[in-house]
Amino acid sequence: MPAAFNRRTGGGFRAKKFRFKRGIKPQKLEMEESIMTNTYGQSFWNVMRGRNANLSALSEKMDGNGGYLTPEEFRAKLDQSLARDNVFRRLGTVIRTTSPEGTIQAVTSTGTADWIADGQAYNESSDTITQFPVYSYKLASLVRLKESFVADNAFDIENYLLNVFARRFGRAEEAAFLNGTGIDQPTGLLSDTGAEVGITAASETVIAYDEVVKLYFSLKPEYRANAVFLMHDDTAMALRTLKDSAGNPIWNAQGDTIFSKPVITTPSMPVAAAGTKPIAFGELSYYWVIERQPLAIKRLKELYSIQGQIGFTAYERMDGKLILPEAVKVLKMAV
Repeated sequence: MPAAFNRRTGGGFRAKKFRFKRGIKPQKLEMEESIMTNTYGQSFWNVMRGRNANLSALSEKMDGNGGYLTPEEFRAKLDQSLARDNVFRRLGTVIRTTSPEGTIQAVTSTGTADWIADGQAYNESSDTITQFPVYSYKLASLVRLKESFVADNAFDIENYLLNVFARRFGRAEEAAFLNGTGIDQPTGLLSDTGAEVGITAASETVIAYDEVVKLYFSLKPEYRANAVFLMHDDTAMALRTLKDSAGNPIWNAQGDTIFSKPVITTPSMPVAAAGTKPIAFGELSYYWVIERQPLAIKRLKELYSIQGQIGFTAYERMDGKLILPEAVKVLKMAV
């Protein structure tokens, strides 16, 4: 029996008492935390399969609606999978917080470092502190599985749910981070309060070589260093054939770059049409993804029992917005 096993309750671990005993080595503390993590993970997946579970181990991570926050190991794998389907998970700034609502503070610094003599006063930097309201928008999904699959030990339910939810949530997140209205969803990069317009095209549907050049130089040099181009596949295909007056292509096919900057395609970007913003260029680290609650999953046994199925609902709470509009510029088509 483990030294930290709670004899009175028949389960759980006395983490705090065990942690502060004199003479306990760090290795034992790490082992205890690992055991507690494994206990939660095992109990979580037992619940998902409809088996007996250590409910005391699960109680601290209930979401209030009968669901449970996913185990840390699952969450780490989910983050990696989300990044494959969501450019903002890869290049944006992800902030995790537990407060349901409130504000975040962003600091914009345009100051410099200066050479000064001993005793000379320091020059004040130009730092701007801006507060942004942050909300807990809910993104949810539901999948169904046959009861026989769920009960079968050979069926990898963890990997199945991981792949399904990562694909669904990753794509839905990216679509909102680009086109979200800020009403019941995050504020998108292409919204009126998102990225600044760098250039407006002369045509409603055709993008000219010089307009891409002007978009590039509309972005300040300090943001160009880590900037990327974002566009739809159809826009990328059109730019691949775009040449200057001397016949030089704008697209570098060897590295899929424009002016040495990476081009990232996504189906969530609009195509060139009247009033749309088909190209974004900038540093995406200034788009903040704010996680209010990580993914929680609930098992639905009764709802689909007549069909011999088990349902699994999953949801997360989050917000997102571009905290510095000048860090990303867009090309807007004529109206």
